[in-house]
Amino acid sequence: MSFPYRELFYTSQDGLKLFARDYGERTAAGTPVICLPGLTRNSKDFEPLAEHLSADRRVICPDLRGRGRSGYCDNWTDYTPAHEMMDTLDLMGAAGIGQAIFVGTSRGGLIIMALAAFRPNVIKAAILNDIGPEVEPKGIARIAGYVGVMETPATWDEAAVKLRMMNEREFPNLSAEEWRVFAHRTFAEENGVPKMDYDPKIGTAMRKGMEAAKGEIPTLWPQFKSLSQMPVLAIRGENSDILTAGIMARMKEANPAMKSAIAKDRGHAPFLDEPEVLSAIDDFLATESL
Repeated sequence: MSFPYRELFYTSQDGLKLFARDYGERTAAGTPVICLPGLTRNSKDFEPLAEHLSADRRVICPDLRGRGRSGYCDNWTDYTPAHEMMDTLDLMGAAGIGQAIFVGTSRGGLIIMALAAFRPNVIKAAILNDIGPEVEPKGIARIAGYVGVMETPATWDEAAVKLRMMNEREFPNLSAEEWRVFAHRTFAEENGVPKMDYDPKIGTAMRKGMEAAKGEIPTLWPQFKSLSQMPVLAIRGENSDILTAGIMARMKEANPAMKSAIAKDRGHAPFLDEPEVLSAIDDFLATESL
């Protein structure tokens, strides 16, 4: 079977073997793009966007540590945005990329903000998908309720139905086929049936972090302000319970130059294949000459 991407393996500073999909020509003229996925998500989520953008630029989509085809950590304490930020810098070294446009969904966007404060010169521009420097507590509580404890469905039909039941209120207009596609991006396949595609210890790390914070979810406003040095596009799912309209408004106050777009009939997080979102991304890249 041929794929529209190359397989890229690299090693983290603490010795994990990590994987990324590498789309497009290495010598393409456009600024390369690095797509960072959500908490339990992986490179598969970016299939439509990567294929769209790779016509004229290189696009790299990693499986962060403990997800997809990347190695799992021995200890839950090693699943942090700081570790994942360092892995991203290791990825850039392995791929020979000095500067990139970063796309970050949810957790991936937190990594971009951390990177903006730590190593801003590697970011040419940032696209934040349904994430900001603060998050709605109700949304975080919802995610913490299933990460690492959800039972693996026995069949692909069951996987699609389970995801539909969990998400249909925020994603009201998906067809049965779109739920099946979402299922195949959410789960891995083993012997023809679904299996979990992330380390359950990621859920442990999240819940332990929330316990330590005693309900006070830390914010990243200083890190977000570091992004003011470069072009930023923020995308919000119309029905999102993570990035609310109020948080988005505060982001615009903090960075008036920030562009924004709304994904209609989407919750957390938009798939980045919505026509209005692809159009906003294309316009952003064109307007900023990226």
